[in-house]
Amino acid sequence: MQQEDSTEARPWWQFGHVWLVISGPAIVVVAGFITLYLAVSGMDPVLDKDYYRKEAQASKTPEKGNPSSLAPATQARNHAATGVPQKEPIAPPAK
Repeated sequence: MQQEDSTEARPWWQFGHVWLVISGPAIVVVAGFITLYLAVSGMDPVLDKDYYRKEAQASKTPEKGNPSSLAPATQARNHAATGVPQKEPIAPPAK
């Protein structure tokens, strides 16, 4: 009795699992080029040398808000981080 081999030699591109293996790295390469395009085309603006000083001054003005108005948020953050409430609650600023 002779057994006939039903599998014939086919080219590599006709096997589905080959394309599954190739598609992973190919998708990563395409995503890399998309990321490169986004990084080059969407550059951040250049800031002034004294940008941070101007922002610090602007945050002290009444229209931007007083930094002491963040006191309740700071108290809650400290309580959440340590689990120990402060002895004396900080009152919100008077308007």
